[in-house]
Amino acid sequence: MSSRVTETFMDLVRIDSESYAEGPFLDELKERCARMGLEIDEDDSKDRTGLGSNNLIARLKGDSSIEPLFLSAHIDTVSPGKGIVPIIRDDIVFSEGETILAADDKAGIAIMLEVVERLQSEGARHGPIELVFTPGEEVGLLGAKALDMSTIQATHGLILDNGGSVGGIILSSPSMFSLQVDIHGRAAHAGLEPEKGISALLIASDAIQNMKLGRISEKTTANIGKISGGTGSNVVMEQVTLVGEARSLDHEACVDQVKHMILAFEQAASNHGGTVDIKTEQMIRSYRFSEDEPFVQHVAKALTDHYHSFEVRYEHSGGGSDANVFNESGKVALNVSIGYEAIHTIDESIPIKELEDSVSFVLRVIETMQTFRS
Repeated sequence: MSSRVTETFMDLVRIDSESYAEGPFLDELKERCARMGLEIDEDDSKDRTGLGSNNLIARLKGDSSIEPLFLSAHIDTVSPGKGIVPIIRDDIVFSEGETILAADDKAGIAIMLEVVERLQSEGARHGPIELVFTPGEEVGLLGAKALDMSTIQATHGLILDNGGSVGGIILSSPSMFSLQVDIHGRAAHAGLEPEKGISALLIASDAIQNMKLGRISEKTTANIGKISGGTGSNVVMEQVTLVGEARSLDHEACVDQVKHMILAFEQAASNHGGTVDIKTEQMIRSYRFSEDEPFVQHVAKALTDHYHSFEVRYEHSGGGSDANVFNESGKVALNVSIGYEAIHTIDESIPIKELEDSVSFVLRVIETMQTFRS
């Protein structure tokens, strides 16, 4: 079994677009959108992000009396994402070789393109539709962060970038801060005069022992994920670098956790006579919707009203997506499930039925925008 959306998806995954090398893929998208007669708007963000392409917005004109809607997917993939060969087995699309499939997020892109094809061929009444294609999502949401959100007319949209069968709606996603900690002690010969040294590793150890890590609460987690330093077994470690993070569905709790981690490092360094340099960066800002939010109800109703009678699943994510950036900018963006499984692995797959169901679901959301009131 195959279909146009399946063929489009398979064509798209054959074009390499690992993060920082998205250019050829964006060129393909521009050609496809131009052939469909869409208005194309490409920014100049790659000069600031260092990515392989800019952001792209493609617009389908519609009835201006109907509230506009944006659809978004990212164009970059993780590695190994070069030379992908898609195959169909038992009506499920897999990668043939030792690569990812890139359903994350080229399934989302194929769905968006098919939705436009269907709207145009069927002549259905709809409002303005904006397709937003972003690079660099996999390396820190860089494309979305560089996008001028004022260029997007729609205030409500769907991010087609969540796994699991059609029906999932992400209601919340965490804030996340990164930390890089450089601890400075003093070198000394470990065998002859260790007392003259200040061990950066001992400072790190004391800090970590006095730090809340792992599962802090139902909403908050923290982790030290990488540590490096030292020059040899016979030298008191003069310098050590640690890399960590804090995440929370409660933004203020995330900020407090970061402050707690910083204080633990500073106190440990002071106690041992060392120093510490700490760099923190907010990677994403949390968002949370209630099930009663009008657009959540609208999308859920589009699912349950559909002839497939999809089961609505309200989910809470432990990670980030472009939805975090859209929501922080003031848009109302829901990340929804589109059917892929085992992303970022060579076992990644997507059933053909999920691709087709996703198209039907998105079309239903668009069709019912005629009655949507925020």
